[in-house]
Amino acid sequence: MNHAVESSSLSVVVGPVSVPAAVDRPQIVVSTGPNQVRVDDFNRWASPLQSNISRVVADNLVSILGTPRVTVFPQTLSANADYQAAVAVQSFGSALGEAATLDAVWTVRRVKDGKLQTGRTTVREPAPERGYDALAAAHSRAVARLSQDIAGAVRALDGPGR
Repeated sequence: MNHAVESSSLSVVVGPVSVPAAVDRPQIVVSTGPNQVRVDDFNRWASPLQSNISRVVADNLVSILGTPRVTVFPQTLSANADYQAAVAVQSFGSALGEAATLDAVWTVRRVKDGKLQTGRTTVREPAPERGYDALAAAHSRAVARLSQDIAGAVRALDGPGR
């Protein structure tokens, strides 16, 4: 049982999320060496990376913050939410048999007064088994870490005086 969170009524909109142009494509872009990548035409993300990351962060926030009221931008305008979490992914690396890496700068804004909390999440999740499933699972763990950091910022802004 998650003792950290009672159920909550706060609302969060996730997005916009931006990703580097180099990985903003349906195919998985794999690092093959220092400063070298290969676009794998046979292995693709299930949905565009931006919407994939937005959706996963939103799903994670539902469980971490204990609120069902988490939506994805631009389906919901941030004006209707208590908080908006914008994410700028700086790098999203995939090295088969090695690791998934994620470097993202994020900003959580309290909508009612514009108060901000900004941070950076840099994660390297090992994926020693060769294969795309292991890599996808590692990316999932990396985005979970990002979600934890964003949830921490929401909690910090939401804490006193609520």
